Amino acid sequence: MPRDFAEAAGCRSDLVIGREDSFGAAREQLTRGGSVLLHGPAGIGKSTVLRTLAAEYARTARTVLRCSATESESHLPFLALADLLGPVLDEVSPVLPDAQRTALESALTGRGESTLQRDGLALRLAVLSALRALAVAGPALVVADDLQWLDPASAELLGFAARRLGDTPVRLLCAVRTEGPETQDAEYDRHLRASPPDTRAVRLGPLTRAQVSALLDERGYAGLHRATVRDIHRTSGGNPLFALELGRALAESPAAPRPGEPLPVPTSLRALVLSRLEMLSDEARRTLLVASAGARPTPALLRAAGRDDAEAETAQAAALGLLAPDPEGPTVRFAHPLISAALYAEAPAPERRAAHAALSTAASDPIERARHLALATTGTDPRVAARLAEAAALARDRGAPSVAASLGLLAARHTPADGAPGPDERRLTAAEDAITAGEPDLARDIAREVLTRATAPGERVRAWMVVIEAAGQAIGEVDAVFPQALADAGDDPRLLALVHYQLAWRSLVVQGDFAQGREDAAHAARLAARGGDRRTELLALAFQAQSETLMGHPDAAATIRRALEEPQDPRVACHHNGAGSSRFRWLVINDRLAEARTAVTALLREVRRRGMAESEVHYLRFLSETELHSGHCGRALELARESLTLARDAGIGEGAGVMQAALAEAAGGDPDRALELAREAVRRTEEDGDAVYLSRAMAALGHAQLVAGDAAAAAGTLRRVRELEAGAGITDPARGRWQGDLAEALVRTGEPAEAMDVIEVTRSHALRLGRGSVLAVLDRSEALVRAARGEHRAAVARLTSARERLAGLGFGLEEARAVFALAELHAERPGRAPEPASYDEAARLFRRCRALPWLRRVEAAVAARAAGPAPVPSAEPDGLAGLASMERQVAALVMEGATNREIAARLFVSVKTVEATLTRVYRKLGIRSRVDIVRLAAGRRPD
Repeated sequence: MPRDFAEAAGCRSDLVIGREDSFGAAREQLTRGGSVLLHGPAGIGKSTVLRTLAAEYARTARTVLRCSATESESHLPFLALADLLGPVLDEVSPVLPDAQRTALESALTGRGESTLQRDGLALRLAVLSALRALAVAGPALVVADDLQWLDPASAELLGFAARRLGDTPVRLLCAVRTEGPETQDAEYDRHLRASPPDTRAVRLGPLTRAQVSALLDERGYAGLHRATVRDIHRTSGGNPLFALELGRALAESPAAPRPGEPLPVPTSLRALVLSRLEMLSDEARRTLLVASAGARPTPALLRAAGRDDAEAETAQAAALGLLAPDPEGPTVRFAHPLISAALYAEAPAPERRAAHAALSTAASDPIERARHLALATTGTDPRVAARLAEAAALARDRGAPSVAASLGLLAARHTPADGAPGPDERRLTAAEDAITAGEPDLARDIAREVLTRATAPGERVRAWMVVIEAAGQAIGEVDAVFPQALADAGDDPRLLALVHYQLAWRSLVVQGDFAQGREDAAHAARLAARGGDRRTELLALAFQAQSETLMGHPDAAATIRRALEEPQDPRVACHHNGAGSSRFRWLVINDRLAEARTAVTALLREVRRRGMAESEVHYLRFLSETELHSGHCGRALELARESLTLARDAGIGEGAGVMQAALAEAAGGDPDRALELAREAVRRTEEDGDAVYLSRAMAALGHAQLVAGDAAAAAGTLRRVRELEAGAGITDPARGRWQGDLAEALVRTGEPAEAMDVIEVTRSHALRLGRGSVLAVLDRSEALVRAARGEHRAAVARLTSARERLAGLGFGLEEARAVFALAELHAERPGRAPEPASYDEAARLFRRCRALPWLRRVEAAVAARAAGPAPVPSAEPDGLAGLASMERQVAALVMEGATNREIAARLFVSVKTVEATLTRVYRKLGIRSRVDIVRLAAGRRPD
């Protein structure tokens, strides 16, 4: 490795990004006493992971031996052995037999010219004995980086000892460079055979785009456009070292590359990948340059571009390792994307233009031909600009808005200042394509640039709209834009409609005022109709319909019908803020889950076809929500994770995605992960000032807390949700569906009266709006209240009815929760034996839903019942009669001598909930401690 690369690797932070799985696997292996061999290509992060693991395990190892080889020193015999054992030679020498001590000292010091051929077994046994001697005093850790450069003598000795250590507490933590798949890499096999038998090989693969973005941010290269990060990820192949070098070159570059221009590839990377080019003929190098300029070059394309000997020249390049076979067809594929980027960046500008000129006629795709024509042309040219604009429209229709944005910017560059349309108009079209593609930072920068010189009201307002759209849920951060946009709009109804549509979003997101948002949207729709702007009219009507749906407004269905009337704009029809989305929301709220699933599936298919990244993120989330309501928890979890991955990758819709992922994890995944995600969702919405999603994020947190067994925390969180929605004027309980959780949490914390208040208020709204599933869940919650009051027959009737109605509506998970509540009720009835069949039915339903957290709760309940019923005092003390159900249960378990932690486990609540319940018991009974409860059980009055 060149010295500048070794230094770059050495200065990297020990923060392990994107290596959680690999790091976890290695950590687990070391923890149980095994050895680890990290492997992967140069720069992939082996040294970072190795250093981090070594630092962690150095704290528990009595001895740490280290060596790090370099290529320039690999010819020096016993050098690595000296690095490892030299510092401890004085410690181990006294315990070695004379022959072994002499051989080892000779090898490490150079005196006596020890060799493996001469000293043979004595030297091998000396290394093994030294390691065993060190392990007698405590565990030893051997850390060896860059095994591929280990001198052969040291490698042979270390391998000999490693294969014979057996149960000796010596662990090896090593890293070796491997370029190809492990099954084909002879070097990897050789090093693995030289490792202890229990060694776990951990291959480090490329980082994802989101992980590359996080790495660049951590190293101070933040603020890069997502399109630029995408290019860095593609060019680096996900290699963290290459990505950091490219990020550094961009940071040092005076100007960011324009569309179509290569990334600045630093000299260090060029030297790494281009050294083999010197062995190519000039003609072969020109052929590779044409290949690097093409999108998917093939031998046929290269011949059409004038490279008559393409097959022979690419074969020569493949023999040098510059090209790799493509399993998918005859495409000429570079062995690493960086080779192509460095080759292109190295070529003089005239040669690059010549390559593009050849491809502008050879390429079969009109979009490719237009792109190459632009990159082969200097200066403005209306003919080239028109070709590029046509290609951008074609890319847009094909569902490639990111490509359309790039082509649009190229078209603007080649458009004369007095052209029609003008260059700024084409830039704004490119910005709108960037918004669609999920690249808001690029769109915002384009719009800001246009605003520095545009004077036409239409262009200025359009640019302001891009700035607002690019803000996403953080629309409050661009508050200052609205007065300027209104001033630029003047009295033009078309322009005013655009501004008032965004004002509607501001009212909703920033102020949390649904009524004002509805009014602004209706005004925008009227203005758009007067100005003949059907697109904005449809968007405004869809917004109005969505607000009315969430408010429980009686006009919601009629407004949706208006928004669905012809003529339609195809892009608005499938947009996540369009009428199709509003109709989906209305279907879910009205318990029409099958229709909702069909509708959102069709919308998702269409936005994927059109490449509408942000809409895809939202529709995946919507589909996850539908599946969750339907009780398909496993499928809901998969969809939520996919949506969140896309959202994090594009940096759009993350708050809502995290919220849905939390709900899905609570239902079908890991409750601890659900809590983590829910807290992140709350934090994100608070940071964005997003009043719309804040209450929903907190509802997700409350639900996760309830599933995790912390009823007291859930009650506190959901009380806050109640306050937020009351302040926003939201009365439709089907919007967040948190009321049943709040009532259940209140019952479990000994507040049945407050729980009943929640149920009655919510029921009045649900009856007015006809929300059947909400009413059934409220009946389930009321059953818990009645059970707490000792009204067992009424509770059973409520639960049975709720279960039947939820099953009929298709709410599978809520049905299963009702059956589980019924099983618990049967198990707790005084004087009656538990009914195992009830738990069996609950388990069956939760298993059908793949609701793993709930299934574990059923299994825990069954196990607790199988352990035998708790001894019940012959006569309940009179003082306990006034306690709520939860309070009586806690008090009874205290009488048995159970600790708070044992009570929490028995009742599936948190320790904090037990403590809070005991505080209420003390207050109600007028006592001060657990001892007083025990005295009550014994029939004695507390002191």
